Amino acid sequence: MTTLKFRNDDKVSAKVFILESAEQIEKIGLRKEEADYVRKRYDDDKDKTVVINRYTECYHIFFVDTTEEEYKFMEKCRKKGAAICKWLNANKFEDVLIQNFGEKRCVKMGCAEGMMLANYEFKKYKTDAKANTLKTIYFLEGTARDDCVEKLNITVEATLMARDLVNEPENHLNAEKLAEFISEKVRSVGGEAEILNKKKIEALKMGGLLAVNAGSIDEPTFTILEWKPEKPVNEKPIVLVGKGIVFDTGGYNLKPSAVMNDMKDDMSGAATVACTIYALAKAKLPVHVIALVPATDNRIDGNARVTGDIITMYDGTTVEVLNTDAEGRLILADALAYAKKYDPMMVFDFATLTGAASYAIGPVATVAMEHDAEEIYKQLETTGERVYERLVKFPMFEEYGELIKSDLADIKNIGGKYGGAITAGKFLEHFTDYPWVHFDIAGTAYLEAADGYKTAGGVGIHVRLLMRYFRDMVK
Repeated sequence: MTTLKFRNDDKVSAKVFILESAEQIEKIGLRKEEADYVRKRYDDDKDKTVVINRYTECYHIFFVDTTEEEYKFMEKCRKKGAAICKWLNANKFEDVLIQNFGEKRCVKMGCAEGMMLANYEFKKYKTDAKANTLKTIYFLEGTARDDCVEKLNITVEATLMARDLVNEPENHLNAEKLAEFISEKVRSVGGEAEILNKKKIEALKMGGLLAVNAGSIDEPTFTILEWKPEKPVNEKPIVLVGKGIVFDTGGYNLKPSAVMNDMKDDMSGAATVACTIYALAKAKLPVHVIALVPATDNRIDGNARVTGDIITMYDGTTVEVLNTDAEGRLILADALAYAKKYDPMMVFDFATLTGAASYAIGPVATVAMEHDAEEIYKQLETTGERVYERLVKFPMFEEYGELIKSDLADIKNIGGKYGGAITAGKFLEHFTDYPWVHFDIAGTAYLEAADGYKTAGGVGIHVRLLMRYFRDMVK
């Protein structure tokens, strides 16, 4: 991982200069012909990054329009950082110094964040892989707050850890290995972790998790992670629930092979909540948070559930299973019902839940829904804009609940061909009695191709959003 550090001199061969106006070109210390070249490029296209290559050292210069809304110019800085990171690696630079000559110190943080996220690689199983050369990003001493640099390092580390988990193939990360890994990581930074094995899950009668696991030779797990500092700002805990389907074949409602290829990503929600707890504990933020991670794979076997089966959930609700590929909501429902025991302040769940959400708005934003949490959602929406992990709210009208009523059981696990993302949300809502926000990350958790600082594969979506949200809560 690339690390952000301070240094007390500018003796670095690669430098990035961030300017807000052409008048600030003089502050860089360029030769006359170089300064004239930068001014001409500025006049031609203010959005272009100008490269001054002196062979022994190089300068990257770009301009930021800070009269725009902050979330817009900060995203441009992240993307500039990502593009510069690519150039530095191609030219085998190991470190870079970022200097900002404008008034907005935050633009420097945005550029560094973009570099750190873009420098991620997952080459664990490549035998001849050459790693990116960029190792360290520097600020000059006194140009940023120490705690801001530390928090950015921790947040990026957690985001990249989430990417690693999502990118791991299922034969190297089944439910038990996932539970062991995230528990060990959280304990290593002072948090607590408990793993419920199959016998304990059976004793709790978590019918949704057991039903999905019925076709697997690997046992399911239910992991409870907790960060509880001595003096948290919240009297009641905040609970995060993450879908942990380590691989999803669709069960007997088998997915087409092209769709199944990326189904190791179906535990992205679990990665988000687990890595957020890790980051909270490492940063020692004074907020009490619990993460619940139900995990299993969804496979075909002689004991696997089939359409028409009726199962009984942890809270006693009976569910008619009409699609075995609508399995995520079954394991989440048990976890959401289990969350009631904590009398939570609020609950957020994260899940690659429905293709309908992805088809509706694509990879640009996450579909979200809420119950009894309108103000909380507004805060999350604002935070999502600031970190550019945007949310789009879908309705939860009562009429959608009619679509999941069953003639044979209390409810059924699909609602028909209309409003699939919403009916999935209504199914989950049945198991809640607290302020609750649901994030359907099916379109944002995994990318086929890189997009700026979001590398191909696992994105580690919403770790950054949650960390910003909790930091603001502490403030």
